[in-house]
Amino acid sequence: MGAVALSPQARTEAIEAMADGRELDVLVIGGGVVGSGSALDAATRGLTTGLLEARDFASGTSSRSSKLMHGGLRYLEMLDFRLVHEALQERGLLLQRLAPHLVKPVPFLYPLQHRWWERFYAGAGVALYDAMAFSSGHGGGMPIHKHLTRRGAMRLVPSLKKSALVGALQYYDAQVDDARHTMELARTAASYGAHVANRVKVTGFLRQGERVTGVQAKDLESGREFEVRAKQVVNATGVWTDDTQGMVGERGQYHVRASKGVHLVVPKDRIQSSTGMILRTEKSVLFIIPWGRHWLIGTTDTDWNLDKAHPAATSKDIEYLLDHVNAVLTTPLTREDVEGVYAGLRPLLAGESESTSKLSREHVVAHAAPGLVVVAGGKYTTYRVMAKDAIDAAANALDGRVPKSVTKNTPLVGADGYHAMWNQRHLIAQRSGLHVARIEHLLNRYGALIDEVLDLVAADPSLGEQLPGTQDYLKAEIVYGATNEGARHLDDVLARRTRISIEAWDRGVEAAEAAARLLAPVLGWDEATIEREVSFYKQRVQSERDSQEQPDDESADKVRLGAPDIVSPT
Repeated sequence: MGAVALSPQARTEAIEAMADGRELDVLVIGGGVVGSGSALDAATRGLTTGLLEARDFASGTSSRSSKLMHGGLRYLEMLDFRLVHEALQERGLLLQRLAPHLVKPVPFLYPLQHRWWERFYAGAGVALYDAMAFSSGHGGGMPIHKHLTRRGAMRLVPSLKKSALVGALQYYDAQVDDARHTMELARTAASYGAHVANRVKVTGFLRQGERVTGVQAKDLESGREFEVRAKQVVNATGVWTDDTQGMVGERGQYHVRASKGVHLVVPKDRIQSSTGMILRTEKSVLFIIPWGRHWLIGTTDTDWNLDKAHPAATSKDIEYLLDHVNAVLTTPLTREDVEGVYAGLRPLLAGESESTSKLSREHVVAHAAPGLVVVAGGKYTTYRVMAKDAIDAAANALDGRVPKSVTKNTPLVGADGYHAMWNQRHLIAQRSGLHVARIEHLLNRYGALIDEVLDLVAADPSLGEQLPGTQDYLKAEIVYGATNEGARHLDDVLARRTRISIEAWDRGVEAAEAAARLLAPVLGWDEATIEREVSFYKQRVQSERDSQEQPDDESADKVRLGAPDIVSPT
């Protein structure tokens, strides 16, 4: 299976194929991790499949997570062994088979604050965590936990206050660039024949009596309206589940509640540590996660009832995170140390508890109406299981025998051959003329598809230069985002194909014009469109900065919505 490019032409062809009146077997609404995973699951069963996303792939929750593929150590404390075992099995599959170029082991230090009993209690939990990973059959290659003295812990984390711990445990989990992973799921689905289109909004449902028979859709880039017919429609819209269900007049037996999680990005040199950390808070846990030249610090967990497309971080959110991390650091972080801030929404199944941190991370799949499957809840790590369950439900309602899911053995584009190319990275560097550090960066973003990026550099050596205003990204990566990865706008490449919008001190403002001019030939932009894209991006950055000075959610939401979304002129 060769990787299909999510090019502008491919998007046009996908829309034409979905709009031609022929009935699909499965149409998936929502281009987040679960929707993209569902499209891949359906396509690899031999079902004719479509995937529609109203904005960009992973533009909601799936680009704003803690970027961890983890079992959920804290769920062991809740005695949710099944969820942890399932997540650890998925973590192992991703590390070893499905996406080794994107998913990597990451160490965490857990400071102990009480002698004897806490070491026994926490140690038993971490030992069980490791044992469950190995019993899943996919624990190989992940180091097991270690017990550390206070002195040993402080050698790993010199920035820790001596008073913050009496000893520590170190264990391993895994991390991922969530936006890239989700986009590659959609691209892999397209490579197996799925019709994939972003920036296409579902505006209504088609019905024959009680049965849902497809959707009404609008291409937000051209303004074209069309219908897509399908035997089964899968609603995988995350925090928008209730809104989507409202269009068909079926709310279902459950309710999805949005919980806001805020993360800070700070430079690597602000915390002297060779390992990530996990800290207990009064509500949940706080992660300090290594992220290239940076640390990610998160997360908050608060109810959110405002705009779902652009959840806003407040000054209070930022101070909460700084206060908790500073409680254990010798040199406190300040607001001036914060490079980036991002807020995302978790789609939680509402329960009786008023605390979002106690709401279920389980998922549900249901036939909300004949022809309409709904999948909701869950956590990022178990997306593949959620997708499998959703397509199982759709398959049960289809005529004829549908093969079982094969995504457990279906690597994402870029995975096959990654390890061999990693071993050849010095040779690749010599051939390409790029530094080996650049090649390692590209391999861990594109895997075996690195040759497609390097082909752009070979054709135009200027694309091998660093993008102005950034440290880690080449000009070729911006072009590749539009030619092969479905990017339609400047925001798509600065916020999701790369992570410049959270990693650069200026949030990508300096890089904006150079990136827009690289995108222009691919996307057919004239000078006015380039200026418009740059202007919209700068407005977005400023509105986010201003919202982060606000004291509460309502004020922050109002300020953040001062910057309009961009779509192409109709």
